[in-house]
Amino acid sequence: ALQEVESHHGDLEVLQLLSERTGLRALAGPTMLRPVGDYGNALLTRLPVLELQRIDLSVPGREPRGALDALLDTPGEPLQVIATHLGLRPAERRQQIQALLAVIDPGIPGPTALLGDLNEWFMWGRPLRRLHVHFGATPAPRTFPAHRPLFALDRIWVKPLRCLRSIAVHDSPLARQASDHLPLVARLELAAGDGAEPT
Repeated sequence: ALQEVESHHGDLEVLQLLSERTGLRALAGPTMLRPVGDYGNALLTRLPVLELQRIDLSVPGREPRGALDALLDTPGEPLQVIATHLGLRPAERRQQIQALLAVIDPGIPGPTALLGDLNEWFMWGRPLRRLHVHFGATPAPRTFPAHRPLFALDRIWVKPLRCLRSIAVHDSPLARQASDHLPLVARLELAAGDGAEPT
């Protein structure tokens, strides 16, 4: 999941470049469509995409926000992945979390992962409390600012929690150069089909 992805039409198509360099499929979730280029969220995946929805999380008078809701095909059950970047004000984030929790489909047989920059500075803020109730307590390593991380702004939540094996920060000189946030890496264990070992 990527946030603040900016592409300049005809000049620098960032998602196309990332897709070509990684061999992953790039899914765009622009929140701002401009004549010079788009700006917003993105998701890179090696898994086949069964369904894709773009969710508008914008609050009037604030920067447009959104989420990508992708249902991915795994060898076992499908995996719902929601990638987002929430607003800067607490009232915004409260509305946005309510909207995101409403799209998590209890009818989907497989697990759900919510990931992105939640912009939540307060450890016990209402948005985080609601997510803890829904997903369970999840590790929250510090990711911001990249040169000396103090805040856990970037999060990965997984339901059911038993699928989550680990969450860690990827810290390297290149990562600190690439962004002012350090990336998070989660390892999941998903049920495999036909009685095979979990993947």
